[in-house]
Amino acid sequence: MDSSCPCKSCRKKTLVPDDVTGNMVCASCGVVQDFDNFQAHIGGITGPAGTYVRVGTSGSGSVYNYKDTKIYQAHKLIEDLMFKLGLLGSKSDEIKVMIETITTGEYGQGKWFPVFVGACAYVAMRKDKKMLPIVEVSGIVGCDIYELGQMINRVVDFLDLKLPEFDIVNSLERAIRSYPRFVEVSEDVVQRMLKQGVFLVQCLIKWFLTTGRKPMPVVAAVLVFVAELNQLDVKIEDMAKELHVAVITCRRRYKELLERLVKVARALPWGEDVTMKNIVKNAPSVIQYMEMKSMTQCPQKRESFEHIGFDFEEVLGACLSKEIGYGLDSYTTEKHYLQYFEVDHPSHLNIEYPDKFQISPECLTMVYSNFLDEVSLVKATSECNKGNKRKKISFDLRQCTDWWKGKSDLSKKLLLKQIFEKDVGLDASPPSFDRGCLAYERRREKIKAAQLRIQKIIHPCIADSGREDYLCVTKHIKSGKKRRKIEVDIDWEDLIIETLLLHNVKEEEIEKGHYNVLLDLHVFDYGNV
Repeated sequence: MDSSCPCKSCRKKTLVPDDVTGNMVCASCGVVQDFDNFQAHIGGITGPAGTYVRVGTSGSGSVYNYKDTKIYQAHKLIEDLMFKLGLLGSKSDEIKVMIETITTGEYGQGKWFPVFVGACAYVAMRKDKKMLPIVEVSGIVGCDIYELGQMINRVVDFLDLKLPEFDIVNSLERAIRSYPRFVEVSEDVVQRMLKQGVFLVQCLIKWFLTTGRKPMPVVAAVLVFVAELNQLDVKIEDMAKELHVAVITCRRRYKELLERLVKVARALPWGEDVTMKNIVKNAPSVIQYMEMKSMTQCPQKRESFEHIGFDFEEVLGACLSKEIGYGLDSYTTEKHYLQYFEVDHPSHLNIEYPDKFQISPECLTMVYSNFLDEVSLVKATSECNKGNKRKKISFDLRQCTDWWKGKSDLSKKLLLKQIFEKDVGLDASPPSFDRGCLAYERRREKIKAAQLRIQKIIHPCIADSGREDYLCVTKHIKSGKKRRKIEVDIDWEDLIIETLLLHNVKEEEIEKGHYNVLLDLHVFDYGNV
């Protein structure tokens, strides 16, 4: 039977259907025609049904179905992320159990699943008070930190957990162990730097420099400072990049650390000469002073000097002797030490009431023992130069003594209550509180200036006899004519304060600085329009 379509081989129209297969076959050359047996399914829902092939299967006889394939891929992804995060063994098994519990064994696929695995890993580490930076997790799973944070909140809410506070001491220890520059240093130096870092971090906690702030920039600033103390060249940019924090924030925390140490140095006899520029040079003395202060007992528990078996006048007299230049720097003189101990002259010391003296007996005992060990070296050196009596021996304390002892409890991890019970030579308030107080003072001055300007306009005669500190008046003479020009140094805040005062707003409310709320309540009251 002839067909309208020619044969693909001989191009003759001699195609006939095969009785068995139904395919079209050329009667002339016998070639079976490919894709020529399509039959349209007509009839709607009552027509013949086809075969449903599911994704992930190779036919009706396949061993693995869609669910098994999904679980296999999920386990493979979990193993890969656990390896990248460095979580192996029991911790990895704990995270897998957490994932299976939340998903009820169904797991999942898609972009959300790696984020979910990273959130479970972070929660599991946080439960055990171990360090796992959220920035590092977000970088491995390939998502934004805010997206990861939302997933962490969902995991915590689902499991009804209460995570402990962020442990900044563990973060410091992990950072100092993982930083490549510190790996090359000997273990003794690393342990020394770790104790110094813990000491400074807990001092910063006491000074409220970590309250309400991201902890990792504080860790970066402390590590850079500790590296400088131990003569290691570490740049703050490299440290910020290693800890995945902003460089500008690390610089601010580093500056705040130096400012606090400068304030502590004010208690030393040469403290007036300590500035932000030379605080790193004087830091060993300042930290040694802080360490000794932290080891002193409370004033109520101090004992008297009745049973101290040494002459305090002789000790100070030997320390302040003009023959030996004994000090921490070349500018440390006898006058500074006399001012520190609040006496007139070392040869006229009168300690009639030793219980009222400001130094504890434990501190004096420590100073005296160190003094005997260190001055012995100076005396041995001075005996070699007895022929030249006029020559003064210059002696630097940092060249012969180890300024860091590491005996303070602040060198170990303490509870928050224990940290605030320690005395490190400075009691500072939170920086936000200080800025708030300054802002209140600035607004009070602006309110006073606004009241003066209002009074000058309403009552010019009375205002002329009052203060005019906030008005800048200049006179200009040009072309023989005297022209007076008044320049008032005001800004938008002054204009808002004036407007609020004219609408009878209380000064106490203006001092708080909520200008938009006050303007809506007292000036732009749309409800009465």
